[in-house]
Amino acid sequence: MKPTLIILAAGMGSRYGGLKQLDEVGPNGEAIIDYSLYDAIRGGFGKVVFVIRTDFAEDFKARFEPKLKDRIKVDYVYQSLDKIPAGSVLNPEREKPWGTAHATMMAESAVNEPMAVINADDFYGNKAYRVMADFLCSSTDENEYSMVGYNLSNTLSEFGTVSRGVCNTDNEGNLTTIVERTKIKRDEDGVFYYENDDRFKLEESTPVSMNFWGLKPNVFKYLNEGFSEFLSEHGKELKSEYFIPLLINDNIINGTIRTKVLKCDSPWFGVTYREDKPFVQQRIKELIESGEYPQHLWS
Repeated sequence: MKPTLIILAAGMGSRYGGLKQLDEVGPNGEAIIDYSLYDAIRGGFGKVVFVIRTDFAEDFKARFEPKLKDRIKVDYVYQSLDKIPAGSVLNPEREKPWGTAHATMMAESAVNEPMAVINADDFYGNKAYRVMADFLCSSTDENEYSMVGYNLSNTLSEFGTVSRGVCNTDNEGNLTTIVERTKIKRDEDGVFYYENDDRFKLEESTPVSMNFWGLKPNVFKYLNEGFSEFLSEHGKELKSEYFIPLLINDNIINGTIRTKVLKCDSPWFGVTYREDKPFVQQRIKELIESGEYPQHLWS
């Protein structure tokens, strides 16, 4: 059975200033998500599930269904603030949903096979999809998960802070801890993450998660249990989010799963801020010129 790709595309794009999931970066109007889909299909994925909001579902379907017809199976699920466990209490002034782990939970009804999860606005590279698909097809342990790891120095933006899952691994390449740092940037004297009024140095080669995860179907059990606990502590907060790294880290500590860090030399880049867009366009142009992608992606 081929694995499924879950694409998290319900984000508001607040730092970017618009609906960046559909912003055009390729020579014929392609978005980053087009390249992700193209790489997933040739990498061995058999289905894609879009996690989106209902208010732009029509645009998504009109844009992608003609391209994907007869290439890969497609499904849609919808993330919204009110999709939480019965009896949970939230702040009535809260506006945004609960982050990447909450978004992944939305796919429970659509996925029964091993799956990968990615962000819609990150370019992961062809080899990353092949490495992940190979893992998902070959790993038979339901509690063996994975992630594609990238060097921190290759994942920063010149235009502001970024959020990254900062990783530690053991001698066998398994995660021992992963902590989401929401304010990382390069200063004149190195790379630092900021917390409250302090800053803490990070090594350039620190492995980080770019939210490219390989999961097994039992993840939905862990997600539902973890999210209920999260809401009991943070449900009344306005901006707290339930991240996938938080779920993974809790279950590594509990001993319920182990997570292999998959290495590959694919390039990563993304559009956290609108100012990142020219760089992304140039990198895609270079990949087309090198033969990695065709000029006309879907023709």
